[in-house]
Amino acid sequence: MRKLLGLIGLGAALTYFFHPEQGVRRRAQLRGRIEQMRQRAKGHGPMGHPDDVTLARQVESELFRDEEVPKGQINVNAENGKIVLRGEVGEAEMIRDLEQRARSVQGVSEVENLLHLPGVEAPMHK
Repeated sequence: MRKLLGLIGLGAALTYFFHPEQGVRRRAQLRGRIEQMRQRAKGHGPMGHPDDVTLARQVESELFRDEEVPKGQINVNAENGKIVLRGEVGEAEMIRDLEQRARSVQGVSEVENLLHLPGVEAPMHK
């Protein structure tokens, strides 16, 4: 009985997906849904780009790999693929380096660098 129900189900699925008039559309929709599920499972949004939370975490991973970077003093946010760096670091060279490293992460479209040196007023958000 179980085999019979399985065969009936298989026949129904084949009929649904290989219908002479609507099968092409149904198969395309199924492929699209499967691709969307794959991208979500990878933490990616539409068109394969990482969603903002995933992108910010990827940038943090890249920046904080170096032990000299003051992790607790830097904030990384993503806004539609744009990375915003905020905080205070000890050297001007590190500010430039962190911006370059953030730009190197795949999926980053732009970097707004609001990092500043101690005793210097923080730049304003654009």
